This record gives sequence, structure tokens and C-alpha cells, in this order.
Amino acid sequence: MDAEDRLLLIVEDDDSFARTLIRSFERRGYRVLRAAHLAEVQAHLAEHRPGFAVVDLKLAGGDSGLACVQALHAHDESMVIVVLTGYASIATAVEAIKLGARHYLAKPANTDDIEAAFDKAEGDVEVELTERTTSIKTLEWERIHETLAETGFNISETARRLGMHRRTLARKLEKQRVK
Repeated sequence: MDAEDRLLLIVEDDDSFARTLIRSFERRGYRVLRAAHLAEVQAHLAEHRPGFAVVDLKLAGGDSGLACVQALHAHDESMVIVVLTGYASIATAVEAIKLGARHYLAKPANTDDIEAAFDKAEGDVEVELTERTTSIKTLEWERIHETLAETGFNISETARRLGMHRRTLARKLEKQRVK
């Protein structure tokens, strides 16, 4: 692989998570670019031709990771795109793959998981089919986090939208810190 083949674009709006991914991939020999929204993706594509991309599904400012996947795939159909999300659903997984992503991973995923996904070119008929029930606590936390992201992490507005007292929400957030 030449240097341009090892060029990775990380599309992630969470600064600390992006920094962690960047450091980890750089240690593995990748050159890494970072974008936090679609306009930055397009700016990078005007100057570079990354061979790999890791795209967060839900970006701040209303940008969709799916729009980024579409732009990346349109720029270079051979680019290996992995979608990473904390809001996993069958519908978004299907759309991501239709738009050109090679793989779709639910957070938390680490560099090993992502790099393994880069190498998966085909589906796996041996994958274990499991019935996984989601706990009420997990569903509640996912809904709280989704609403927090929608409100720009405004606690008062999140509590109002969820129909709970602000102090109740604050206590829940203290128990499970938001990154």
C-alpha cells in the first residue's frame, strides 16, 4: 500500500473520541484526516483521495453520517467506508450499506474492530443469529443521550422534551457520565 492508500478520513464530531481514534490509527501506520461535518468532508475530498473512512452516523449541526457516506462513495467507489454509531438500527444499517459503506459497527467499537471491518469484503453466513433483548435501562439511556444530542446537550431543554424534572435528569446523568 502506498501512502495515499493508508490515508484515513475520520468523520466524527466528538473531539475526544476523534483524538483517540486518530492516535490509535496513526500508531498503526495510517495518515489521518478528520472532519466533523459534511462541508469538511467535501473540503478534504477536494484535496485528498483517502482509501478508508470511518463515519459517525449522527453528527452535530444536523449533518447526517449517511450524507457523508454518500459523498465519500460518490467520490471514490473503491473507498472502504465503515459507519460507527451509538444509535444503531436496522434501517440505518441497511441505508449505510446501500449508500456505499462496507460495514456498520455499533459503539463502543475500538480500532481493532474498525480495522477488522475494513478487511471484511463479503458477508458472513456463519454469523450467529441471536435474540438480544434490550433492557429498559439501556433504552432509557439511549433515548436520553439522543435527546441530549438533539438539544446540543442543553439539560433543561432535554428534561422538558423527555417530560422529567431537570434535577431527575441531572441525577441520571451523574450516574452515567455523557462523553
